[in-house]
Amino acid sequence: MKEQSVENKLRILYSLQDVDSHLQEVEELKGDLPGIVATLEAEVGDLKAKIKELNSTLKQAKADRDGADVEIISLAEKVEKYKSQQLNVKSNKQYDALTREIETAEATSVKLTKDMESLETKMVTAKADLETVTAQLEHSGGLLDERKKELKEVNKEHEKEELKLRHERDKLLARIDKLDLERYERIRKAKGGKAVVPVRRGACGGCFSRVPPQRILDIRQNSRMHTCEHCGRILVSDHIVSTSVEL
Repeated sequence: MKEQSVENKLRILYSLQDVDSHLQEVEELKGDLPGIVATLEAEVGDLKAKIKELNSTLKQAKADRDGADVEIISLAEKVEKYKSQQLNVKSNKQYDALTREIETAEATSVKLTKDMESLETKMVTAKADLETVTAQLEHSGGLLDERKKELKEVNKEHEKEELKLRHERDKLLARIDKLDLERYERIRKAKGGKAVVPVRRGACGGCFSRVPPQRILDIRQNSRMHTCEHCGRILVSDHIVSTSVEL
């Protein structure tokens, strides 16, 4: 980038501030809609994730319950088989071994039955939660569609103006030194969107604090970048304000 005079740098920065102020006005005309849409989008995303989680919980609980049911049936068959074998054993040792197998199978069956009851409760809860969350998703999704439609209409209303301003901003950015731009953006972020302001009636156009007469004379020289001693904004002279930058 070719070396620029301080005066030209100030003129470009002020022009950028003017464009950004107009863009901010366009955004303000949209009201709270962008924020509302973003919040609803996040809410809908969370609800969809919750529904996915509940469906997974329901599916797993059902699989576990069905598995326990199959295992209980299998254990009941084993118990019957062991009892049948007890009738034909020829020693107490064999009889006691089968008795232990029966007791183990019956104890496992009792535990699995309790597990099944717990899984059934889990499924009932998941189904109820699923109904609630699905209703919430339907409600929030409907609100999101409405707000998106409203925002689209507002965007369409200001689309040409916004595109023109953003095009002007891009052309100005290409002419600004990287360090000057970083400084501008840092101040603008800290000061509610206003980084470059004129001196009006002997005061800073941003915080309205008095600017000493000698400092005003220095600012009018346009030979260096001056900032407000109170708010830190970049101060420019009437000459900079009245002379536009050719884009």
